[in-house]
Amino acid sequence: MDRRSLIAAGTVALTSVVAQPAAASNPKPSRSSGPALSIAGLGLPVIADGRLRNYVFVSLRLELGRGKTIEQMRPKEAYFRDALVKAAHRTPFSVAGDWTRLDEARLSSALVSAANSISGPGSITRVEIVAQTPRRHSGMQAS
Repeated sequence: MDRRSLIAAGTVALTSVVAQPAAASNPKPSRSSGPALSIAGLGLPVIADGRLRNYVFVSLRLELGRGKTIEQMRPKEAYFRDALVKAAHRTPFSVAGDWTRLDEARLSSALVSAANSISGPGSITRVEIVAQTPRRHSGMQAS
C-alpha cells in the first residue's frame, strides 16, 4: 500500500466518523420551527453583594413572531444586545450562590419586553439560552 492510498483511506474514515456525531449532536429540537435570530458571544455581568464577580458569555436564539423575518430583524441585533447589557447592569440576572450562570427566566423576560419597544409588540415570542460560558470557573461559589 502506498502513501497516497493510506492518506486517502484515513481521510475517508475520519470524515465518516466526524459526520455521524455532528448529525446526532442536536438531541433536543426546538419547540417551534419558525424563523429565529441567533445572538452569540454576549458577555453579561454577574453582580453579587454590589460587586462585579464574573462575566458569563451567552448564546441566544430569538424566535420571531408572526410576520417577522430574519432579514427584518438582523439589523436590530445591536439594539437587542445593547438593551440586554443595560438590563443586566440595572438588575443583574445573577443566580444566588452561583457566580457561573445566569437566571434564564429573568434574562428571557427582560429581552422579550425590550424587544417590544425595539421592534414592535410580538416581534420576539421566545428566547432560548443556547449556551452559558462563564469567564472564570473556579472559586465562583458564594460562601
